[in-house]
Amino acid sequence: MSGPTAKQIRHTWHRPTGDADDPWAWLRDRDDPDTIAYLRAENAHADEWFAAHDELVETLFGEIKSRVQETDTSAPVRHGPWWYVTRTEEGSSYPIHCRGESADHAEATVLLDQNREAEGHEFFHLGAFEVSPDHSLAAWSADTTGDERSTLRVRDLVTGLDLPDEVHDTTAWAGVAWAADGEHLFYVTPDEQERPHQVWRHRLGTPQSDDVVVLTEPDERFFVSVGATRTDRWIVIHTGSKLTSEAWLVPADQPTAPPVVVAPRREGVEYDVDDWGDRLVVLTNLDAPDFRVMAASPDEPGAWTPLVEHEPGRRITAIEPFTGHLVIHEWFQAQPQLRVLHRDGTVASLHLDDAPHDVELGANPEWDTTTVRVVHQSLVTPPTVLDVDLDAGTHVIVKRTPTPNVDLDRYVSVRDWATAPDGTRVPVDVLRCVDAPVDGTAPCLLYGYGSYEYSIAPWFSVARLSLADRGVVWALAHPRGGGELGRRWYEDGKLLAKRNTFSDTLAVADHLVATGAASPGRMAIRGGSAGGLLVGACLTLSIAEGRPDRFASAVAEVPFVDIVTTMSDPTLPLTVTEWEEWGDPRSEPFASYMLSYSPYDTTVPADYPAIFVTAGLNDPRVSYHEPAKWVAKLRAVRTNDRPLLLRTELGAGHAGPSGRYDAWRDEARVLAFVLVTTA
Repeated sequence: MSGPTAKQIRHTWHRPTGDADDPWAWLRDRDDPDTIAYLRAENAHADEWFAAHDELVETLFGEIKSRVQETDTSAPVRHGPWWYVTRTEEGSSYPIHCRGESADHAEATVLLDQNREAEGHEFFHLGAFEVSPDHSLAAWSADTTGDERSTLRVRDLVTGLDLPDEVHDTTAWAGVAWAADGEHLFYVTPDEQERPHQVWRHRLGTPQSDDVVVLTEPDERFFVSVGATRTDRWIVIHTGSKLTSEAWLVPADQPTAPPVVVAPRREGVEYDVDDWGDRLVVLTNLDAPDFRVMAASPDEPGAWTPLVEHEPGRRITAIEPFTGHLVIHEWFQAQPQLRVLHRDGTVASLHLDDAPHDVELGANPEWDTTTVRVVHQSLVTPPTVLDVDLDAGTHVIVKRTPTPNVDLDRYVSVRDWATAPDGTRVPVDVLRCVDAPVDGTAPCLLYGYGSYEYSIAPWFSVARLSLADRGVVWALAHPRGGGELGRRWYEDGKLLAKRNTFSDTLAVADHLVATGAASPGRMAIRGGSAGGLLVGACLTLSIAEGRPDRFASAVAEVPFVDIVTTMSDPTLPLTVTEWEEWGDPRSEPFASYMLSYSPYDTTVPADYPAIFVTAGLNDPRVSYHEPAKWVAKLRAVRTNDRPLLLRTELGAGHAGPSGRYDAWRDEARVLAFVLVTTA
């Protein structure tokens, strides 16, 4: 199975490090018929490989499906006079949104059936779903291509019909906010580089051409978002780069008023603002690398006084105000946790689990409450919805995600630490069956990300259990570049310290082998997007170290692997905003440094592990041509013939297929690839 061969056309990039040949640069042109023909040929090649393992794929798909309660309902959430839920039905790919007058009857009225809206579309993703202040309307948006541009509509929740209003080309993930009058709606649109850059105001019953620009962000490094505070008193417009941010306020009861800046931007100062009733609360890194909480008067929003002091290593990531409490989400010692600040100044921590776990605030639309919704999960605990009494510090379980045909007592998770080449201790969370021998014989799948200060907490997956049942150890690395151990952990894995992300991950891989958790020669590595860069860099660095056999296989999903070329082109989506994360390779020292780890550029003739790569033709974040070019080059220069597969979703984007059954089958393919190639 040698696979298709992509043609080569001479092309030269002129870089500070010298001219670079790129004979597969032509794949950037999606309008070239040869581009789609090549992607289809790669898909056919991948399908041929998976067809030979169809029995295993179908078995794994069946296991995933059997471990999910297909007909299920979320825990009801009270919002105003109604209780809201989403439900799923066996055989249907998407959720159904409902409400009722009590928790017991929350499914009484269907508000939006995503399955119906998805009919006729290969891809469907619900973006916004915001109920108006009087609960008579819902603003909702959908992306039907995967390019993350959505059409915003307004549904009458009494009649179930959409109003004539339609707003096109919005950035749904950047937020939608209702004004207090229920007649004005704030939304965000992207520029040509897909950067959310403008906030608009729409008045119901008027055409989009009459909409008014509320704020335009001219700095290409900054993304704009919009939202309403839980108190419903303010519309907050936030604009931020990777290093600097600024917030603006619009009174929700005066939607046409010009926005007022909270505090003018200062390079390197980040902040978010929210409403705590009698004051504003501000989360900021001002003189506080791991962030602190400040208070301000709405009349002088830029005059901040301390509320919760900075503590090095305790990275506060979010604050959520309620009438009498401020809930603080933070990462401490590579573990997410919640603290509660009471109005009298006392602080209490919420303890849920000693094992590696995740804890987040759930849906909490109500402001005047002493009970908040929390979601807890771990590698061995399904997502569990809790109601926490903020005064008493106690909690009750409202719902635990059902896991039919699973004996959770068969699995165990532990936290371990590896040592990086520079002596830094790197956390890793490990899942295995309780009776799995730790004697160096087990295959292992190592997962990692390590970018954007994004901290990955251990999350539950029924699909992952299919690996554990077959003796595979699953490990989650927390390399520098993430935020698990504070802002310093992030800064030590970005820009000119980015290689630490990869050396940390390689140290974790070697540690798992050295401690007997994994078998040498039977380890796979997996990551997506920037985590796909991690996968590619770990492969090429292993080859450079003379360790081509460190990994038996690799799964790189929508991988960011042509980093120098992409980051040298400011016309591409997101490039300018990313310079603060990676650097600008159009000049030194970044040109040489980024070239030293860019997987596409460092792919050389050698024996490579089995590799499975995915892409999305409509992906606005990592363009399809990056993984396509990488596979074409690998196929041309590698000196062995292990499986090398590229599968491109021709009707989807960064997140892959949108329906849950398609997603489960996708995951079954990945698991089958790992099992076959680490056997």
